[in-house]
Formats: sequence, structure tokens, C-alpha cells
Amino acid sequence: MQQVRIHGPADVRLDEVEAPCPGPRDAVVRIAACGVCGSDLKYIELGGLAGPGPAPMPLGHEAAGIVEWVGAEVSDLTVGQRVVIHPGDDQLGRIGNGGAEGALAPRLLVREAARGGRLFDVPEGLPLDVAAFAEPLAVGMHAVEQADVVAGDKVVVFGCGSIGLAAVATLLDRGARDVIAVDLSQRRRELALELGVRAALDPATDDIWAQLAALHGTVPSMFGPMPAACAYIEASGASALIGQIIDHAAPHARLAVVALHYAPIPTSFLMILIKQLTIRGAMEYPARFEDALDLLSRRDISPIITHRFPLERFNEGLALLKGSRDCGKVMITLSDDA
Repeated sequence: MQQVRIHGPADVRLDEVEAPCPGPRDAVVRIAACGVCGSDLKYIELGGLAGPGPAPMPLGHEAAGIVEWVGAEVSDLTVGQRVVIHPGDDQLGRIGNGGAEGALAPRLLVREAARGGRLFDVPEGLPLDVAAFAEPLAVGMHAVEQADVVAGDKVVVFGCGSIGLAAVATLLDRGARDVIAVDLSQRRRELALELGVRAALDPATDDIWAQLAALHGTVPSMFGPMPAACAYIEASGASALIGQIIDHAAPHARLAVVALHYAPIPTSFLMILIKQLTIRGAMEYPARFEDALDLLSRRDISPIITHRFPLERFNEGLALLKGSRDCGKVMITLSDDA
């Protein structure tokens, strides 16, 4: 079968590989759809992950499909079951994130399926390509949780790529009263508006902090009036934003950083102290991964998936994701089941 693998820096190929060889505690999933994301682009740039991982490194960690085979010791799965794949952790073994398996292939070997927590049932009526968005949705959901957002909060989301839009969808689903999105891309701002944000601002033309103060109102502080947002989600990766948020945030505001910032960022800890801000990183998923599937079954967020490519054109999908701000989630479809 064919599989997308990284052979070195900027060297990603569609290889011919052996079909999965499962054991009694494993399962094999016929992949219907698998998303590609910014972390995949970074893996390609780096030539994979450092350490004892496989070489070449398989890609693909945002996937859904149909169970094709189950081992004798797997009791909670059946052949024909529609499932979403949890890409795992260091204990269970990762999928598409430096592990031995990757979901950008027609079939995926899911090791230790018998332990549970790897494959989750897709709700009836939910298309498998939309179900594959559960993984990035879970990432955005965890960012919302790390910001301690509750119903009625005023929230700003910086960056409306797939993770930022996932955070937007979660915020609206959980009753955040007044969500404002910020992104350079007109198309991504449109997607945020389709999801239901109050406003979508363009940092290239809008005075962001003046607009946030006008939309959310202000609260007093020893530094003067500040926008009244309770929480911020940083999903853009723009390093300058961290300092701007710290400078403009209201006292006791919360910031969740879910974007990847590779370089050190100067930070005013004096401002953090005086304002008593809370800043948290947001890595991976909520404790209950299937919360993302529950949200997908309640709300139609399928417009986030803006482009679909077959496996043999995966390079076009990667190029679009790398070169264009005007896309949401890029999905690779691998079978008619999607």
C-alpha cells in the first residue's frame, strides 16, 4: 500500500510499504480521511522528529475510518464500526507524530487497541471526513479549557486557522457570550463569522485594541482603561502578540497559548504580576477526547473543512496549507467512505 513518509528535511514522499501485520491486541482501520496541519509542515521542514523514532517517519494523525480487522483480545470493537483515531501519547504509542504508524495511508495499524482509548465510535450521520476533524477540534477545545472560560465570558481568539476556529466553535458551544476573532485572512474571518463570532477583525487594517475596547467595553486598571475581555486564545503564532496581550489585558484576565512559538519571547513579568494575569500553555487534548465528537454531533462546523485532496495529490494539500492563508482545514480523502 502507499503511505506518506518523511525521508529528510523538505523530503516527503508517497512510498510503497507493506500492509499492516496486526497482533491479537491490535486493530486495523481502513482510513477514510486524514487532515494535515501545521505540525506536519514543521515535521517535514525538520526532516522528522529527533530521537529514536522511525526513519522514514510516517505522517498523519487527524484521522477517521472503518474498522477492518480486530484481534482476538480486542473486545470492544467490531468490523465495520466507524471510528475516530486518538493519535495517542507516549504510553500508548503515537500515530503520525513520531511513532511507527501514520494515518496518511489506506490502512492504519492501531497497536494495543485492546487497552481502549485509541478508537472512538463516530455518531450516526456524521460524515467521516468531518469526524476526522475531532483531533484538531480537541486541541482547540483544550485551549478553551486552559483559559478557564465559562458561559457568559468575553473572549478574543487570535488566529483563525483550524485550531483557532476549533476554539471558536468550542467557545460558542459552551456559551461564551461575546467572542471576537482576529486574523489577517479574509476567508478565515468569514469562517469565524459563519461559526457565529460577534466580530472578526483584520490586524492589517483595524486598530485591534481600540476595536476590542469598543466591542467589549473597558474596565479600569492602574494603567488606564483596558478591553474587558475575560480571556484570550493565542492560536496565531505571531510572537509580538504575547507582549501585546499582556500589555492590554484587563486585570485577572487569562491567556491560553496553543500556537507554536519556537523562539524565546520577551515577557513583562512585572505586568503579569501587577495585573495578576494567568497564562497557560495548551498542549493536545481534553481528558475526555470524545468531547470533540460530542460537539461535532451537536453543531455543524463542516465549513471549517475548506479543501479536500485524494492521497495521490497530498503534496498539493501540503502546498496549499503552507502557501495560503485563505484555507481552513485541508483534508486528505483516502476512500469513498469519506
